[in-house]
Amino acid sequence: MTSDIGQALDWVEQGQRRLEEAVAALREEAVGEPSALPGWTRGHVITHVARNADALVNLLTWARTGTPTPMYARPEQRNADIEAGAGRALAEQLADLRESGRRFADVATSMSPQAWQATVRNAQGAEMPASRVPWFRVREVWIHLVDLGAGAGIDVIPDDVALELLRDVAGWMSPKLDQAVSLRPDGHPPVTVGPDAEARATVAGPANLMAGWLVGRGDLGALRCEGTVPTLPRWL
Repeated sequence: MTSDIGQALDWVEQGQRRLEEAVAALREEAVGEPSALPGWTRGHVITHVARNADALVNLLTWARTGTPTPMYARPEQRNADIEAGAGRALAEQLADLRESGRRFADVATSMSPQAWQATVRNAQGAEMPASRVPWFRVREVWIHLVDLGAGAGIDVIPDDVALELLRDVAGWMSPKLDQAVSLRPDGHPPVTVGPDAEARATVAGPANLMAGWLVGRGDLGALRCEGTVPTLPRWL
């Protein structure tokens, strides 16, 4: 296991624990109340995170065995599974979250160096090395901890996780912008998002608040801006 994979799995463990604690602290009726995601209850968010763990286990199984095992058997399966599980009682939701997280951790820790380098396909059909899967799970547990709408804001995301998220999303977003922006997370080197040209605007501030803005979970007004900052495309 490379150091990057090991670091990502540590971040997964931390985020999974925080998410389980947040769900365990909910009132029974709160699971059916709105989350921070439009149209989703907290039950939708919890179920989604659990089913995502199983979907990523499928990719790791693919990498280990060489037998193509997509994240979802059918394109519509993801949404159907979320809807089917969203209305369950809190105790069942929490048990599912814990058990699915444990399944992911068990499979991830049993991967060989060769398996981590195997090529799999994400939900959009794009090829990638299996070594990317832990980072996908990092994003899932930490961002949806915020989406749960149970008191955790974007500032709960650790600085190192937020910085990696910022870099990841900036790379995805760069081809989609016509104007370059210099992102300046406090205490870290700047990251340019947008075309390979001189940035006409800068955005500075804590890495977690900046990452939150990039992924649509934060307000640009909480950051320090100079110049005209373009409207960002919707992330995922």
